[in-house]
Amino acid sequence: MDLIALLKSQFLCHLIFCYVFIASGLIINTLQLFTLLLWPINKQLFRKINCRLSYCISSQLVMLLEWWSGSECIIHTDPRAYPKYGKENAIVVLNHKFEIDFLCGWSLAERFGVLGGSKVLAKKELAYVPIIGWMWYFTEMVFCTRKWEQDRKTVSESLLHLRDYPEKYFFLIHCEGTRFTEKKHQISMQVAQAKGLPSLKHHLLPRTKGFAITVRSLRNDALQEEYSRTGTFPGTPMVPPRRPWTLVNWLFWASLLLYPFFRFLVNVVRSGSSLTLASFVLVFFVASMGVRWMIGVTEIDKGSAYGNMDSKQKKHSD
Repeated sequence: MDLIALLKSQFLCHLIFCYVFIASGLIINTLQLFTLLLWPINKQLFRKINCRLSYCISSQLVMLLEWWSGSECIIHTDPRAYPKYGKENAIVVLNHKFEIDFLCGWSLAERFGVLGGSKVLAKKELAYVPIIGWMWYFTEMVFCTRKWEQDRKTVSESLLHLRDYPEKYFFLIHCEGTRFTEKKHQISMQVAQAKGLPSLKHHLLPRTKGFAITVRSLRNDALQEEYSRTGTFPGTPMVPPRRPWTLVNWLFWASLLLYPFFRFLVNVVRSGSSLTLASFVLVFFVASMGVRWMIGVTEIDKGSAYGNMDSKQKKHSD
């Protein structure tokens, strides 16, 4: 194992990243709360400020993906369309197979300079998750309950409110509505067969009412079939340049927050007080559980049970 790989595996490094993210995130959430005073006075200024504050949070996760893990972003596209990316609003349709799928969308948005203002269609429960969920609330994310009767009006109104948004953004959407698993895929294809829809090999049946173009474009799973057959996607592969600002942002927050943190640790150890040490361990444990809970909200087994309602309804009708 080389030195860098050894460093990446150390718990202390993970602790530092966790601390910087949580501490800076709560500070930024507090600043976002105060910006609510601007909404009735200057809505567009409120939006611009929150785009920058949002970037301070989301870019930390993108930094881990791009600079810490060394992941690269490669897009297969028409070279004639490439110069327009980031210059206009766009809908980005993502696959949904892993816990960090959203980070791939964020990385793409960062490469084209629209990460701060980018939007997602997310389940309503995520709005209550500290830091990221609260950040999304202030940047006017579109939340849904996954029940079309309730979402028909609220989602439509949320989208209409974005028409005069002052910043360019990517609207990231997972049309499948939940993460791919073999069980969900089996149930999904049963639903597709019952409704006379095409069977998809690599995706779930998209759960959407207002995105008919997406349904037609996914017909026959052409993109994934091309990849399975040739090992490449159609279109010219291009690598958008990695921008340094995610790393600069993290280094700023780390330099601001780590010194008082380590100074506090030294004082705790020097105090020799069992009560102080026990209190610190308790706070650390609670913080760790909080982070684990936030991560758990995005885990695959916490996703919706695709097709279960359809199956239940069919059983009841029988």
